[in-house]
Amino acid sequence: MTVGISALLFVPVTAQNRVSSNSTASAQPIHISQQALARVGEQIYQNETGGKLENLVSWNVGENFPSLGIGHFIWYKAGERDKYEETFPALVAFLRQSGVPLPAILQKYPTAPWPHREAFNQAKARGELQELTQFLANTKDYQALFIFQRLQNALGKMKAVSQYPDFIEIKFYEVANAQNGLYALIDYVNFKGEGINTNERYQGEGWGLMQVLENMALTHNGQTKAEKDQAILADFRRSAVQVLTNRVNNADPTKGESRWLAGWKNRIQTYQP
Repeated sequence: MTVGISALLFVPVTAQNRVSSNSTASAQPIHISQQALARVGEQIYQNETGGKLENLVSWNVGENFPSLGIGHFIWYKAGERDKYEETFPALVAFLRQSGVPLPAILQKYPTAPWPHREAFNQAKARGELQELTQFLANTKDYQALFIFQRLQNALGKMKAVSQYPDFIEIKFYEVANAQNGLYALIDYVNFKGEGINTNERYQGEGWGLMQVLENMALTHNGQTKAEKDQAILADFRRSAVQVLTNRVNNADPTKGESRWLAGWKNRIQTYQP
């Protein structure tokens, strides 16, 4: 399937185009080419699935929901909720609005139809998820665009709740305008969210993009743009690792979240320019 999404994309924004720092509305659109977004989507696919097609549909041990697509979007069954934000229904709505024909399972079920992980894995073993898997493989570019649009809306949402709205706006654009910075922002907001959902807290501390930006240094040194970009992305990575380490330390030990930390750190290192 060939996707045609170029009409929905933009070209790069500069810091001079930012909205007023006291505005809580979304800033001027961040721009990216279709080719660059495709590369970002492919990297997110590698991050979440290890490049394995079968991992586009998965249900992790210890979780009460399946994770689907290149962003491992969460899909809850009817009546099921957790502290993590559900994102798959919004993706399905976006695909439908974009005119993408949906597979039978998504036309039939508004919520995840499997009662538990074992039923999901049995359905997968019987081949019942093949159509869904191929659909998710064929729409990677649309999924990348969905994640990108989430990032576009993130700044206004974060500024509305952050104690440091001006600071996070400055940091947001510093990262966005650095080499590889848009990938870092797009991946992290998909990976751990905006950080604005008060349910996504351990001991009162969040782990989303807002927390990473708030935790960044005030200034970054560099005599050239390349050197400054390196410093900005190094600080973003440092901050992200610290925020995720704090999450693990604050988590209920019975959750065993420490088993994920090494992989999270490896993922953060892909943000290096």
